[in-house]
Amino acid sequence: MTDLAQAHDDLRPLMFSIAYRMLGSVAEAEDVVQDAFLKMHRALAEGTELDSPDAYATTVTTRLAIDTLRSARVRREEYVGPWLPEPLVPERAPDPASRFELEDSVSVAMLVLMESLSPVERAVFILRETLGYDYAEIAAVVGQSEATCRQHFSRAHKRLGAGPRFEASQERRDELAAAFLGAVQGGGLEDLEQLLADDVVFYGDGGGKAPAIRTPMHGSVAVARFLLGLVRRGGPAGVSLQPAHANGGPAALTIGPDGALLGVLTIEVADGRIIALHNQINPDKLQHLGRVGDLNALMREGTTPA
Repeated sequence: MTDLAQAHDDLRPLMFSIAYRMLGSVAEAEDVVQDAFLKMHRALAEGTELDSPDAYATTVTTRLAIDTLRSARVRREEYVGPWLPEPLVPERAPDPASRFELEDSVSVAMLVLMESLSPVERAVFILRETLGYDYAEIAAVVGQSEATCRQHFSRAHKRLGAGPRFEASQERRDELAAAFLGAVQGGGLEDLEQLLADDVVFYGDGGGKAPAIRTPMHGSVAVARFLLGLVRRGGPAGVSLQPAHANGGPAALTIGPDGALLGVLTIEVADGRIIALHNQINPDKLQHLGRVGDLNALMREGTTPA
């Protein structure tokens, strides 16, 4: 047990990365990691020897995450409006976001796509694609045969297709995001439209607790006008957009007049244009990032955007 306590800081990044990729929720991932450590402590207390702490931690965490996701899917099927994951913003929450590399596999776009997978398919895909486990290792983790795990991975790969499209250069993505924020805050409709792909999609997640569009908005003209409308309403109230990074890509934080966080807008860039915007304004999904403002109260005052 002393050895496990000493290994805690080394194991936790791996365990959190698995749980977050499985669940798309920081709070649920933290709960899974805590439960996994409790299980490991009990196993050691009962005389179990951990030849490979990493392998044991991966197995326990993955199995707990599978069970958690099965129960979470029922809630997500009844979710009000589009479901988006809880964002990871290193600038505001270096713990735990800074503890593992934020790769494309943990992007908001990828997490949304993985919602189409069954819990076991998702686990197999993450273990194989992200962590590089071979099928024998994956089979031991999820408790199924190697052949079945190969089938799970094949189905997951086909369902996800090519996955999200990303601009190859992070620097280029940041440049486009900066231009986007400048156009939005500057009120230039034509400049903003030129930065958006013709088939750009805007998603909003209010979860029924904050005012958000209930269905995705499509098209550069509609999205550009919608965004500028929000800024025109929020600007006079002291609402601002601040550049940031979330889930390994460019983002913008919506900050209220009192400095509280109102939302996280992730910006997906490919082929030199912005192809998707994911706006997380559900206050329950922002709590891990610090103080969250009351968007509904500001709306009642008629001063800030939906």
